[in-house]
Amino acid sequence: GEVRRHGSDELVTTFELKTDVLLDEVRAGGRIPLIIGRGLTDKARAELGLGPANLFKMPVAPADSGKGFTLAQKMVGRACGLPEGKGVRPGTYCEPKMTTVGSQDTTGPMTRDELKDLACLGFSADLVMQSFCHTAAYPKPIDVNTHHTLPDFIQNRGGVSLRPGDGIIHSWLNRMLLPDTVGTGGDSHTRFPMGISFPAGSGLVAFAAATGVMPLDMPESVLVRFKGEMQPGITLRDLVHAIPYYAIQEGMLTVEKKGKKNIFSGRILEIEGLNNLTVEQAFELSDASAERSAAGCTIKLPEEAIAEYLKSNITLLRWMISEGYGDPRTLERRAQAMEAWLAKPNLLEADKDAEYAAVIEIDLADVKEPVLCAPNDPDDARLLSTVAGEKIDEVFIGSCMTNIGHFRAAGKLLEKVKGGIPTRLWLAPPTKMDAHQLTEEGYYGIYGKAGARMEMPGCSLCMGNQARVQTGSTVVSTSTRNFPNRLGD
Repeated sequence: GEVRRHGSDELVTTFELKTDVLLDEVRAGGRIPLIIGRGLTDKARAELGLGPANLFKMPVAPADSGKGFTLAQKMVGRACGLPEGKGVRPGTYCEPKMTTVGSQDTTGPMTRDELKDLACLGFSADLVMQSFCHTAAYPKPIDVNTHHTLPDFIQNRGGVSLRPGDGIIHSWLNRMLLPDTVGTGGDSHTRFPMGISFPAGSGLVAFAAATGVMPLDMPESVLVRFKGEMQPGITLRDLVHAIPYYAIQEGMLTVEKKGKKNIFSGRILEIEGLNNLTVEQAFELSDASAERSAAGCTIKLPEEAIAEYLKSNITLLRWMISEGYGDPRTLERRAQAMEAWLAKPNLLEADKDAEYAAVIEIDLADVKEPVLCAPNDPDDARLLSTVAGEKIDEVFIGSCMTNIGHFRAAGKLLEKVKGGIPTRLWLAPPTKMDAHQLTEEGYYGIYGKAGARMEMPGCSLCMGNQARVQTGSTVVSTSTRNFPNRLGD
């Protein structure tokens, strides 16, 4: 098509539709109505003994390269019911089974409205979980109403509802995952550390929860391969930031917005080479794929780490049942599915001849000093030595990027400080279990002596919609993003 200037008929630009199916989506009033209408038409014609309809335009499948499949492609292939070991090629339209679906409280009310529009009386997705982490700490009247009404709506349809104050959606949802499965969630950081997830808006989340599948145009993959051993003083967060840092060095990523390059954008980030990760640690890497603008993320993990994680999670799910969390049938079904995997553990692996849009290799021996991201862009990765000497006004330790180990480490450092610290310190554990354990271990006393401000378990400063730092502050933060005005003005 062409875009021309009104009046002069001057050609402004030309364009091509990615797929002719887009026109059907416009005619149907959206992608979801088209999928539903197409499915109903096929079923009605089959019932009448008629052949497939030629009314709808269908996506054109890409040519098969004959090469192997990546880990993500195999996971999606399994969710689409393909033979074991087969995957879905990039560019292929598919509707993978959604095993786990998450919803949080800022988009939850919209998801509820869309579930009503879909006439959903029971979820088809195996596990749907609702959290209240974005608004629990400082709720407005409309948030309080959501806290009171949304849990029953979710549970009455077979879903699992957390409670205000329980903590961050991802820190809980990750504890409910099954290996090598596919899911989605109404939060950009729904990035499963095992399996794969494709975050979505409230409409697609409702559709996935109601029907148990989600439409997907399979993205390409970018492989990040670590090798060697981590150096002394280097943390996992440094490796998170090493990914954009090395992509910049190789010309695959630019910070400048004009003519920006981003090899990760719209693609799946696949990570391997970190063989000693726990699943909790792996989430730091998968979570940050959101800041890379990636469509999703996979991480190659050892079977032992996943088995250890699942055993702990089974205990958690049954504790939730004993504490009156619902739907208990859903929680028990998931616990039994975890036990079934433990009885016959099996993990998918990428083929050696799998194709990637790009491959980035990072030698851990070269990551010798901490890497952090400068204001106000999570792509602007810099070595600590290049920003040393900057005055820090406030520090935030919290968000889904943290686990209890980070708070223990902070406590050990603060224990050595005599008197208060020269910055304002915010601490927000990701879950109420972490907060309880830190209290039991005496860390809250250490934080209090240092003058820290303790926040309710949840998103806190990271979301940017509740408490704020002082205007004009320079902040060191463990949060997910450092966009302008995210933590404050």
